[in-house]
Amino acid sequence: MSLLVTGLSVIEDGALRDWPHRKAPVSLREQFAVAEDQLPGVMADLRGSAEVEEIVVLSTCHRVELYAAHDAPSVELAETLKRSLAMNRNFCGGLGAEVYTLMGRQGIQHLFRVASGLDSEIIGETEILGQMKRAYQIALQHRHTGKRLNKAFQKAFQAAKQCRSETKIQQGAKSVAAAAVELAEKSIFDGLRNHRVLVLGAGDTSEKTARSLLSRGAGSVLVSNRSYDKAAHLAEELGERARPVRFEEWVVEFPGIDMVISSTAAKEPILTRDHLVELLKNRPARPLLLIDIAVPRDIDEKAGFLDNVYLYNVDDLQKIVNGYRKQQQKEMARCEEIIGKRVDEFVDGLSSSPFPSKRKPALRREG
Repeated sequence: MSLLVTGLSVIEDGALRDWPHRKAPVSLREQFAVAEDQLPGVMADLRGSAEVEEIVVLSTCHRVELYAAHDAPSVELAETLKRSLAMNRNFCGGLGAEVYTLMGRQGIQHLFRVASGLDSEIIGETEILGQMKRAYQIALQHRHTGKRLNKAFQKAFQAAKQCRSETKIQQGAKSVAAAAVELAEKSIFDGLRNHRVLVLGAGDTSEKTARSLLSRGAGSVLVSNRSYDKAAHLAEELGERARPVRFEEWVVEFPGIDMVISSTAAKEPILTRDHLVELLKNRPARPLLLIDIAVPRDIDEKAGFLDNVYLYNVDDLQKIVNGYRKQQQKEMARCEEIIGKRVDEFVDGLSSSPFPSKRKPALRREG
């Protein structure tokens, strides 16, 4: 058995420093993004078209990756997977060096590094581990994994745990949510006190962002979500400075808002330039900060060209992260050592006790 990884991400040099590829911008990543409820069907399609035996699809704001187990992975198989994913996402453009493929030990090492937060824009962040665990559980639940990927992912999670417990890699590391809040503090506002914030979306990233905003002194946080119950629940969890707003009514609150943090699962922008122009007519002339941490993007990029409007997306968070990387070099080296040993043990175990080849019948999406 060997592991094959193919995908695209925001990381310019990919999983390994000697495997250069071009950074995939958000405009490209959003075309390949897979919503959580779509993952089972996409995995079924890929298994059917490429005839891979096991597969896990990981889709986050920073990456879209396919982890496949096959008796004889090859460049041809990777190309088939890439074409199949492009067809599934209705992508008609061309792909070049933005897509990387790693096989064998390199693919296993990449899996372990991603789980440990070493292949993230924000080195040492733990958000990716939770996202990877969720993607794996969905694949496991829908029987798209077997003994091979099950063992590989479990070992990757163990490596991540060891890195967190035996190094200080998390010190100075920031999640996407924390980086977004720091961006808000240092962009156009002198701190967050007395500023009103609108959070669109009540998911995990939105919750972390809202908590960080309140901890940094935000005057109030309004939470709006298509499911009002989710918004109400999150607002209750956040405390007295937070309150829920029905999704169809957040525009009413807009004149009093200083900052919008948007992270919904919408397929199309929920705030276009023209829509924003109309909303600004009823708002006093003062700075408005828009932080779009959704993929696909929630806010039309043209909105950032309006007067007094400052728009940032997930790729802009890299500017914050750069300042922390130097202090993490030593801890990264220790983590790389841990991962190297874990990968060696895993590969040696495969060599001594290879899994039997049991090809599962190819699955195709119904309907």
